[in-house]
Parts: sequence; C-alpha cells; structure tokens
Amino acid sequence: MGKYLSLRDFDWPMFLITLAICSLGVLQIYSATGGTVWQDSWWKQIMYIAAGVILMWVVSMIDYHSLMAQLLPMYVAAVVGLIAVLVIGKTVFNSTRWIQLPGGLKLQVSEFAKLVIILLVARFMTELRSEVLELPDLLKIAGLVVVPMLLIAKEPDLGTSLTYLPILACGVFLAGMRWQYWAAIAVLVLLIVPLSYSVLKPYQRDRLVSFLDPDVDPKGSGYQVRQSKIAVGDGGMWGRGVTKGTQTQLRFLPVAHTDFIFSAFSEEHGFVGVIVALALYFVLLMQIVQNAQTAPDRAGMYICMGVAALLLFHILVNVGMVVGRMPVTGIPLPLMSYGGSSIWSTFLMLGLVNNVRLRRFVN
Repeated sequence: MGKYLSLRDFDWPMFLITLAICSLGVLQIYSATGGTVWQDSWWKQIMYIAAGVILMWVVSMIDYHSLMAQLLPMYVAAVVGLIAVLVIGKTVFNSTRWIQLPGGLKLQVSEFAKLVIILLVARFMTELRSEVLELPDLLKIAGLVVVPMLLIAKEPDLGTSLTYLPILACGVFLAGMRWQYWAAIAVLVLLIVPLSYSVLKPYQRDRLVSFLDPDVDPKGSGYQVRQSKIAVGDGGMWGRGVTKGTQTQLRFLPVAHTDFIFSAFSEEHGFVGVIVALALYFVLLMQIVQNAQTAPDRAGMYICMGVAALLLFHILVNVGMVVGRMPVTGIPLPLMSYGGSSIWSTFLMLGLVNNVRLRRFVN
C-alpha cells in the first residue's frame, strides 16, 4: 500500500457496511429475478461488486491531490464521453444512456462523471480566495456543473442529471454564501419550476401527474407507483420471506431488481428489514461524514461531503419514490440496485473517501 500507508488505516467499518448493503441487494436481486430472463443477474451483480472492490482499492492508493491536479483532462473526457453517448450510444426504452462495450457490457458515462464533478467542486471551493462565495464564483462553478447536466438531460435522463445538484449545493453551502444569494436562487427556482413543465418529455409529464394523483391513470403512468405502494404495505412487520412476495414474484412490480428493488425488499423483509437496511445506510453516511471531519485539508473535506450529499440524495429520492412521496425518476438505490455502472461509480466514490482517510496518516 505504499511506503507511508498501512493496511490497518483502511476504513474497514465503511468497507464492511458497504459489503453488508451489497449483500442485501444481491439477495433481493436473486429473489426478484428467479424464473425470468434476468435470473442470472444476481451472479453478475456479485462480479460487479468484486470489480468495484478492486476499483475502490486502486482509487484509495492514488493521492487525491494528484487526481485534482489532472482535473481539466478528466472534465474534458467526461464531457466528450457524454457527447459520445448521444452520438453512438445504445438506446434502451427510448433513452440513449449507455455506450456498448465488447462482451455485451454497457457503460453509463453519466455515473462516472459524478466523480469528476465531486473533484471539480472540491478543487474550486478549496482555491477560493475569499471567505465567502461571491456571485462571479458561483456562476463559474454552476456553469461548469450545468454543462454535463444538460448533456445528460438530453439523453434523456433527467433523474441522473439532477443528482449533480446536491454535490454543487453541498459545496456552496460549506464554502459559505450570502443569504441574499440564497434568497435569489429560491425565487429563481420558484419561477423556473412552473415554466419547466412545458419542456419536459411527455413521459416525464405523465410521471409528474401520476405522482400528484396516481389514480388519474392507474394502468398507465400511475401503475408503477400503485404496485410499489401495494408491495411495501404487503410486507407488514416481518415480510413475506425471500422469494415469497406476491407482488414481486407474480411480476406485478416492474423492474423489481433495479429502480424498485426497495419495494421488493420491503415486501419480502417487512418493516424490520427496512429498518435494518436504512440503519446500514445511515451508519455508512455517518462514517463518510466522520472522515470529512477528520480530513487533512479542505479539499478532502469537500470530497467526503460531496460523496455523502450525492448518496443521501440517491437514497432519499429512491426510497421516497417507492412509497409515493417522490416522482418516479429512475434513480437507482446505491449498492442495492442491479447495474455495473452504478455499483462501480459508488465504489469509486467510496474509494475517494478512503483516499482522504488514508492521507491522515501520511507523515
């Protein structure tokens, strides 16, 4: 692990909690996909996790200061990659979000671009020459973040594009900004949100309408939310048991191994299982925040808090979505939902956190 790094300094609690959450995901993927065309997904997920562990280890060994020094080519590569998705990407369900690789593997560039944005915000905020974030600086960093957001929204993948906002918001909040700017942003959002409805895709409008009233189209746009809420309620206190959830096993619940995996998990493991899963997520987030508090410098603190903000946003939106408290957005549940790109990007982010932790012990 290098001349100045020791194996004992690795963040083993964070690593073990991560594997525990992944194990719950593999178990639920196995249960939700049995007898379907995706029945081997649980085995693929294990392979994705194994590769993710290696990626986490590799990123932990590269000093995050070196990564931040190479930010310009990384940012350009991310933007070029997102443009390439629009040009040569693979279209699935009317969305072009993946680049097809040899061996049938699909790579979702937008997932990996999140790491670049985390490093970008961390470096920008660290290099500020003023004690508070002024308007020109705010416009600069917002512009840099908005560019990949617009490219991702063009795919279209509005849900993933919105995940970049908590990284920016967390950095801005920690850097400090005048309350007048916060008030201006709030007013601007209130003005933009109603106007943005007209530029949404038809399916995005339907999802918003079904969120406000799922009974408007119970067999169409409101179907997913209705079936998800039925599955969650069907779990009761202890759940129906692995492979015994009626909504999941009878295929009423759509994409039960990806976006709605928490619905399937709730049905088969009940309220107790949900509490255990959410407790693991809470401890994981607190471990990341603890690493931010003990970071050796401001850059490390911004990196850890950016990762925490992004993961928290994913968890809140996905869990809120399955119980009908958030619109359906297609945002996966970190470490549990099936998908190589999502798993790898999350492990890479956790590798950045561990990277910051290891630099505390370098002499």
